[in-house]
Amino acid sequence: MNALQSVERPLNLILAAVEPGEYEEYIRPLLTPHPLRMRETLQEAGDPPDFVYFPTSGIISVLTVMENGMMIEFATVGHEGTTAVPLFLSSGDSNMALISQVPGEAQRMTSADFLLEVARGGGLAAIMMRYSGVMLALVAQSAACNRAHHVNERCARWLLMTHDQSGSDRFPITHEFLAQMLGVSRPSVTLAAEALQAAGLIRYQRGEMTITDRAGLEAASCECYAVIRDRFLASQPCSEALPA
Repeated sequence: MNALQSVERPLNLILAAVEPGEYEEYIRPLLTPHPLRMRETLQEAGDPPDFVYFPTSGIISVLTVMENGMMIEFATVGHEGTTAVPLFLSSGDSNMALISQVPGEAQRMTSADFLLEVARGGGLAAIMMRYSGVMLALVAQSAACNRAHHVNERCARWLLMTHDQSGSDRFPITHEFLAQMLGVSRPSVTLAAEALQAAGLIRYQRGEMTITDRAGLEAASCECYAVIRDRFLASQPCSEALPA
């Protein structure tokens, strides 16, 4: 972290993990700042990615889009990571969409520059290999969770992950968007949120969610949150993204 501060790098843990000299020479010239606006579509499903994003604040939702237009979130990316995993794994053309979920800031790089930098075989390539493994494990766990667990537990898990990545007890969210992220109906999400609020774990008002009892919310979540969290904690550079 001291190395990050010494060159005034953006607070993204993937970028922070690149050796400072290499970052200054090879990575920094390729990056441009990009604001993450609420509910902005950064990539349409089926389109090749023009850019890869490294959030420094805010959160990007990674969604798969069904033939009927229904979108289901399978991963979130905050300041611990990047949206570049599909491109890194040579699956850039897909039915994946990117939407900024919580407003903030990001650094972005063109996909062409990213692929050239990875091909160079420097530090970013090695970091992406490790991060991709963590993300694949997260996606697998999320898929199992969506199949096996009750919407109340899944809602608690999603709120915990967003809490981790936003770095704030309060963040904007609507029931409609949360339902879309979980792949369930809006009434189901409303009932789940009401149950969590009645238990004193969250407070929801006018499109803004506040986590009021973090420990209680962890107890209300399914085991998938702890599995995903522990996987991030066990892996560098991702581990600093989540609290101990």
